[in-house]
Amino acid sequence: MITADFHTHTAFSSDSEAEPGQMIERAIRLGLKTLCITDHYDHLFPEQYGLPFTFDPEEYFARLGECREKYCGQITLLCGVELGLRDEPDILPQCAAFYRALAERYPFDFVIGSTHVLSHTDPYYPEYWDKRPCSEGLKDYFSAVETAVQSYDCFQVYGHLDYLVRYLPGENKNYCLPDFADRIDRILKLLIERGAGIELNTAGWRYGLPFAHPRAEILLRYRELGGEILTVGSDAHAPEQLAGDFDRAAKLLRSLGFRYYTVFRERRPEFLPL
Repeated sequence: MITADFHTHTAFSSDSEAEPGQMIERAIRLGLKTLCITDHYDHLFPEQYGLPFTFDPEEYFARLGECREKYCGQITLLCGVELGLRDEPDILPQCAAFYRALAERYPFDFVIGSTHVLSHTDPYYPEYWDKRPCSEGLKDYFSAVETAVQSYDCFQVYGHLDYLVRYLPGENKNYCLPDFADRIDRILKLLIERGAGIELNTAGWRYGLPFAHPRAEILLRYRELGGEILTVGSDAHAPEQLAGDFDRAAKLLRSLGFRYYTVFRERRPEFLPL
């Protein structure tokens, strides 16, 4: 049974309108024991979209601190962040230094590293796909993830591996995994070597995909390579999305041979039985 949601967003993220209290109260009603709020911080997010995807860390910790006191005894509330890691050579050094300083200055319990932008473009928007076929976009995505894993040391897990398939044009989202297997293997091995993990992000099912993120084959390969750190998150941006498909997630993980999932407090992992 999974009782901790470790990937959630509130109105501190540019793509959510949910107040922290709404998310917390919903989590309590669902019977969750732990909720980690991980709002977006995407340094140098492309200006053309008019969305900052940043927040004031002082205000963030103050608000979540108030919530922690208010709901004390009802749920364990943890403060996290999802960092948008960039691989473009012209900004990578600046982003790496910025995120390292951010993680050192503030006491986040948990840090997710994710890839949201490719070639200074958000692939959520159709304009990205106007310029390249799906196979090229996926190749660029996994290449960006590999570069980020090599270049950043400020996160505990890499978020929603293969999430780019949500935005592939057309109806066929079941991409050809063998085309990217070698690069994915390198990503997983690098993560394991540096003591980081991955997450099972259930939002893939919410988006109508036949799999969560990443696909079951990647989760299995991660375990085969010796990977043990695995958090579970709904990627909820609204209260009704919290803990989405967690029963399904637990069943999937057990079928792949996992017996534990991971939670973090003060960036230290703890392993809980499924």
